[in-house]
Amino acid sequence: MGEVLALVEARLRTALGEPDARAAVTFLGTDRIEVLRFIDGDLVRYATLGMSASPMADPTAALADPVKGPRAELVLTVRTGLADTDKVLRPLAVLASTPQVEGVVVAPGASLDVGEPLWPGASFSSVLVAESGGLVEDLELDEPLDPVRFLPLLPMTPNEAAWKRVHGAQALEERWLARGTDLRDPLRGSVSLD
Repeated sequence: MGEVLALVEARLRTALGEPDARAAVTFLGTDRIEVLRFIDGDLVRYATLGMSASPMADPTAALADPVKGPRAELVLTVRTGLADTDKVLRPLAVLASTPQVEGVVVAPGASLDVGEPLWPGASFSSVLVAESGGLVEDLELDEPLDPVRFLPLLPMTPNEAAWKRVHGAQALEERWLARGTDLRDPLRGSVSLD
């Protein structure tokens, strides 16, 4: 576990630079989750560290495999100085603990909801999990371990989350793209969905 997390942190540092802050959260019955903050010009990136310590188990499997299975960490990018986004640390840790707590596999296209604003005044309580491989490259581990994927999180308003449930993740991403939605704006409203 510790060796995997050391490699994950090294990959984050290579891709994003030195973190300027970190916080740790532990929930009863779960492993510790850290959230690292990286400042990049007018952007702030939050990355989880700890979710990939164990593979995510298929909820339909009779027995969880302690070695094989998908591994991931979460990355959220927003513009700095517009909102108190540092309050997202606890909600991010909650999302990162979802595989341990709820026995789900977090994968691209999934919706994750914390049931409250991601930060004070945010119009988002949920996120869409995007494809890995962009900002932080996947981290290959020695066989038989699966690679660690760094999954970007795209904040969704309640209307967007409801629309995504009906039309799918790809349709929502296409709608954002067609409307020129700035997904890094912590104050943005819902994209037009009509």
